[in-house]
Amino acid sequence: MSSELIRIFAETTDYDEMQGLFNELLTPKERADMELRWQLLKDLYQGKSQRTIAAEHHISLCKITRGSKILKNEHSISRKILAQNHGG
Repeated sequence: MSSELIRIFAETTDYDEMQGLFNELLTPKERADMELRWQLLKDLYQGKSQRTIAAEHHISLCKITRGSKILKNEHSISRKILAQNHGG
């Protein structure tokens, strides 16, 4: 992702503006994929098994493996954000 786009995301602090930006830049499928990826990370962080998550979301275990690797990294930004927002 370009540094310009990352800067724009970082500087956008208004909820409605950020939602509008995502709606303009991403297709409904891309937004749904991002939502699913974040939900998988939250589920893994909360201790759900990969098999349970796969069954609940009707997806393959392969889709969940990436999230599991991310959360195993002690320097993961996603892990840090989940810890701040969901305790732990």
